[in-house]
Formats: sequence, C-alpha cells, structure tokens
Amino acid sequence: MRLDRRVLAACCAAALFTGGVATVTAAAEPAKVSVRSAVSPIGIPGRGATVPFQEIEAEDAATNGTVIGPDRVYGQLPSEASGRKAVTLDAVNEYVEFTLPAAANSMVLRYSLPDNAAGTGRDATVAVEAGGQKLTDLPLTSRYSWFYGGYPFTNTPGSNPHHFYDESRTLFGQTLAAGSKVRVKVTSTASSPTFTIDLADFEQVAAAGTAPAGALNIVTGYGADATGSADATSAVQRAVNDGAAQNKPVWIPKGTFKVTGHIIADRVTIAGAGPWHSVLTGDGVGIYGKYVADGGPSTGVTVKDLAVLGEVEDRNDSAQVNAFGGAMSNSSIDNVWMQHTKVGAWMDGPMTNFHIRNSRILDQTADGVNFHQGVTNSSVTNTFVRNTGDDGLAMWAERDDNVKNTFSRNTVVVPVLANNIAIYGGEDIAVTNNVVSDTVTNGGGIHVGNRYPGVQGNTAVQGTFDLSGNTLIRAGNSDYNWQFGVGAIWFNGLNEPIDATINVRDTDILDSSYSAISFIEGSVRGVNFENVKIDGAGTFALQIQAPGSATFKNVTATGIGYANPVYSCTGANFTINNAGGNGTWLNGTPYCGPWPSPVYGGGGPGPSPTATPTATPTVTPTQDPGTGNLAAGKPVQASSFTDVYQATNAVDGNASTYWESTNNAWPQTLTVDLGTSRQISRLVLKLPPPTAWEARTQTIAVSASANGQNFSSIKAAAQYRFDPAQANTVTIPVSSAQTRYLRLTFTANTAWPAAQLSELEAYPS
Repeated sequence: MRLDRRVLAACCAAALFTGGVATVTAAAEPAKVSVRSAVSPIGIPGRGATVPFQEIEAEDAATNGTVIGPDRVYGQLPSEASGRKAVTLDAVNEYVEFTLPAAANSMVLRYSLPDNAAGTGRDATVAVEAGGQKLTDLPLTSRYSWFYGGYPFTNTPGSNPHHFYDESRTLFGQTLAAGSKVRVKVTSTASSPTFTIDLADFEQVAAAGTAPAGALNIVTGYGADATGSADATSAVQRAVNDGAAQNKPVWIPKGTFKVTGHIIADRVTIAGAGPWHSVLTGDGVGIYGKYVADGGPSTGVTVKDLAVLGEVEDRNDSAQVNAFGGAMSNSSIDNVWMQHTKVGAWMDGPMTNFHIRNSRILDQTADGVNFHQGVTNSSVTNTFVRNTGDDGLAMWAERDDNVKNTFSRNTVVVPVLANNIAIYGGEDIAVTNNVVSDTVTNGGGIHVGNRYPGVQGNTAVQGTFDLSGNTLIRAGNSDYNWQFGVGAIWFNGLNEPIDATINVRDTDILDSSYSAISFIEGSVRGVNFENVKIDGAGTFALQIQAPGSATFKNVTATGIGYANPVYSCTGANFTINNAGGNGTWLNGTPYCGPWPSPVYGGGGPGPSPTATPTATPTVTPTQDPGTGNLAAGKPVQASSFTDVYQATNAVDGNASTYWESTNNAWPQTLTVDLGTSRQISRLVLKLPPPTAWEARTQTIAVSASANGQNFSSIKAAAQYRFDPAQANTVTIPVSSAQTRYLRLTFTANTAWPAAQLSELEAYPS
C-alpha cells in the first residue's frame, strides 16, 4: 500500500477475451499426477472465507504438461502461483485434467500467458471439455498482467517482470456431476507459445435471482442495454437517483452493462441477480459514495449480488478506477465480485459502519480493500481475495484515526506486492480468524506498523489490537529493497515507537518463507504471543532488528530452517518475556551474523525435512470393547466426501480432523460398521474444538441395520445444535435392538451447505 487520498483502483474481470487456443477435455493419453506438496488456504476449519467453490491446484491434477516450481524467488513464474507450483503447457494436446470433487456448472481458471514484445499483452483461447464433449472455448489474455520496473511500475517490457497471473471464468451451460473430468487442453500455440495453469475453482452457480418487490428496473424502466454494447452509465445513474428519491431498490437484471464512469450512490439499494449474472463492466466503472469534501459521506447504501468488472491494465495511482470508492456510512457491499479494477474498495473517510461481506476480489493492480483515514466501526468479513497488486486488505489511518475496525473470516491469497493484511496505525483494531497465504515480496502475512505518511501521534497504533485465530501459510518473503526476509507476522515502528497492547493468540504460522515473526525498525512494545504454533520457517522463528519487548506463552517452534531459531543483534535492547510453555527454542543466545539462505518446506532452494510443516496428528483411538466407544477405528463409509475430509476422520479419535460431504447435495449419510451386533444407548457427535468452529445446527436422523442393507429408524430427523459453549458436542439418546451398522443421515447445516462431523461415538447400553 503506497497511495494517497482518492487514489487506487482494483483490477480485473472474469471475462470474455479472444485469441489463441487451449482446451478442456476428457483424458485418453497417459497422464502424470503430482503429489500434493502444499498446504491449501481453502477449507481450514473455522478460519478464512466460506467459499462456494471447490479449488484444485493444477499440480495436483492429471497432466502431461510440465510442473514448474516450487520456487519463492521474486520474479519467477512459480513464485506467484498458489502453493508455489503450476503446470506449463507448451505443445498441442498438452492438458491439465481436473476431477470434480462436487457437482459444478462453472469454472474459474487462474493462468498466465506470456506478454508480447510491446507489453500490451496477447489473447489466446483454451477449450473446455468434459466426457469428450466441448463445453466452451475459454478466452484468456495477458492484457491485465505483466508489470515491469520499479514502483509504481510500467507496462513496458524490461527489468523486474512480475504480476504474471490472471483469471477467467465461464459457465458450462450444464451441471457436471461429482467425479466428472474437466480437461484444459492446448489446441494451438499460434497465439501463445505457452499456457501456465495455476488452479481451477469449480462452483455450482445458482440460477439468476429475481427483482425485489417494487424495484426500479434499469432495462425496462431506463433503457439500459443488457448486451454491453451501448453505454448504460446514464441509465444506471438515473435509476439510482430515482431509487433514492422514491425509496425504492434499483434492480440490475441478468445481463452485461457498459458503465464508463462512477455511479454515485446515496440512500439507495442496488441489487443484481447474482455476481455471475448481473455485470457492470467498462473502462472507469465504479460505484462511489460522496466524498466528505463534496457533501458526503453517503449513507444507507447497499450494493449486493452483482459483479463489477473493470478494464484496468496498468497501475496509475492518480486514477480513480476502483470498483468502490468515496465515503459511505451505514452501508454495505454484499456478495459482489470485483475484478480488473485498481482497488476493490478504496474508501476515504471520515465514515462509519461500512461493511463488505461475502464477496470476491480478484486481479487488482493495487490493494484489494483499503480503509483510508477516519474509517470507524467498519469491517470486511467472509471475503475471498486473490492476486492483488499491493496489500490484500489494508487500513491506513492517514491524518485521521481508524477506530474499531475488523477484518475477520477472510482468505487472502498471493498478493504480488506487500502484505496479505496490513494495518497502518489505528486504534482498537481486530484481525481475526483469517487465512493468508503465499506472500510474494515486500511484505508479510499480517503486518502492524506506524508506517506511511500521516501515521503518528493520534493516528498511531494505540489501544488494543486483537490478532487472534489466524492461519498464515507460506507467508512473508524477501524485500528487494531491504535485501532481508520479512516475517509472516511483522511489526514496524518507523514513524514513531509502537507502545500498545497487541495480542497475537491461537495462531498457526505454517511454512513461512523467511522468519515466522519479525520486528523491523523503530521500537515495538506490548506484543503478547499466546498459543501460537510455528511449524516451518525458512530462516528463524523470531527475527529481531529493533528495540522493544514481547511476551511469549505457549509458543511452539518446529521445522526452523536455520540452526538457531532466534536472530537478534539488539542485545539487551529487546526484552523477551518467557511466560512458559514455549519449550526450549527461546532459551539460547540469539544468532547475530550474515543473513542465511532460507530453507523452505514447500519450495526450494531446500527442501529440508526439518522445515516441512507437519499435518494435524491422527490420534490412535482407544476403546473398551465392553463399555467404551464402539465406533472408534471401525470401518466407515460416507455417501460423499470433499478433498481430504474423508469418512475415516469421523472415527479416528481426533476432534481436529473431520468428515465433510459434497456441497449442496442433500441428503448425505455416514455409516459405521461396529463389527458385531450390539445394543446402543447413546451417540456422541463432535465437531472441531470450540476455538476453531463457530456454532451451527445440523439436521440428523439415526437408523440401524443388522446386515448393512436394510435400515430402520431409531431416531427421527431432528435439529442438533453444535455450540462452542458445549464444546461443539451433541449427545443423542437412542434405543436400539441388537444392531451392527449405524447410519447418520444429514439433511441440513446452518453454517455450511454440507454434512460435517469430527467424531461419531457409539456407546452400549
């Protein structure tokens, strides 16, 4: 984040391009399947955004292409890939083939095409097929990628190439069943010599929604062109003005609408038919509140269920080409897809009570979100952010304090510059239950600092900061200016010392690229680390380069790349308060010397077995065959499962592992074979520990069988609430005759559209 007021716009569309050729088909030729080597940021229990798609990394799919990486060196193609690996296809009939873990009717493909000699990009096409039948030709482009030189970068080919990837989306026109094979296959290299595929997201997109009662329709009422040919800016603005005056919502029906400037919104709801169906697109498209200097902030604005897809191809910090901007109080953005603008939402205060929820922010040239000066009581929650050109989510208290804002339950992947999440100044800020991964350069996973203009005095870091429940994966990296590593979590008191209460609790720092935790510049005091797991770091667990102090309690560190886990040349100027439970890693004399080369667990120059993050251990279940848990370790089958969340997780004795079914495919069953006939008196059902998962209610029926074929009900379907206050545990009394097989049938879940269970325990009469 490097910008001034009224600056920065988001980038990128999921859109329609023209050109060269690649295809998605069913496999026939022999393929090699890569072994999963990287922890995924998707689906971590209780943390990160709840996304509607199933993600498959190209390196984990079947392919006859070339797997590139792992590599974390800035400027290399795999360094910007999710998981630091991708697959390059460079010949006709090379492909990546994805096996669907759940039914889907759409795909988002993350890819990279090489730039052309002029730096203006090239267009190409891949064909998407399933079962040997073509679904569509998917247009790809490099027009929105490939920046060069130093900040703020240019499109002229030269030194320092980066920002390699882009994303394109498509609807299949049909639903493919779970297990279907979708192939992306090159059919021509005339328009592009190579196609590098990073991943694909598969989703079951719902049908277009219907208009709210009494809504003003921009097509039927104002003549907006739904084909995207004619400019609809005036029509949309007139509808928005009338909606505010008449207290009626504005309806953006299914279609593509060309918008070439800002839509100014105040006291109005703008609703679409869904972000795959209602699209505002064009050069300069954006929905803005009124700036305070212009009579703002706007208030009472709701924008929901649509997409804002821009056409920003470069980074111009003076251009106002963001998906959302200005100032909006008492307002919300809900279920909005933002792509190919400069910033997803650059909000200039003073303003209050502004919330972004349930959204996707992709392929920006700068930040994903920035709460800039005087933003209070505002939040970003349950939002997925990927491939930003600067900080993924940021707050910048320039000249006017940011107070009581929250970033919670978001997933931020591959910011190609700066931090996944950054807090520049502010008071009483919360960054909780997020997942961040794959920082590329000049930043870390989560950063708190008194940095950038205007962050000092009454706008400096103050009060209490809550950084709890976060997972950081392959975060932190090198800074090409400083020439040393930046921590996955890092602090900087450049403008003035930080002296606040900053609580870092219940946090997992996995496979950090350099240090796990670092203190750089100025002075930092008041940081408290508690219940933090460091599992893999390229260099150090703790990197101290500035005076200050920090307290450590129950902080474990394993898989550290350098022999000494602590770096410090500050001597007594930094106080480590060891509050216990940390093992021995904090006890020795810190290393002070030349910077060592990192040793990565998930990507070279390593690998080193000592730096590989360990999976959650499976606890060997124990049981008393007479009175104990009869289901422990027994054979179990599920009607479906997603990714690694297989049925055996429900009987392994470890509440941190769990079974999860396919999404949106009710009913779902889980059946356990007790091995012999027994009479059962009660079942105990568990979800992951209360520190990991929030409350939810699942509808469950219980049936039993003597032969595994004919099941009869022993407990009718009922709603069971899994509540952290009760350890996410439910007890179901049952009364059964002699039975060998027990079956749970799930038909609803209030927190996720699938069945979920950590442990099924069965106890005898």
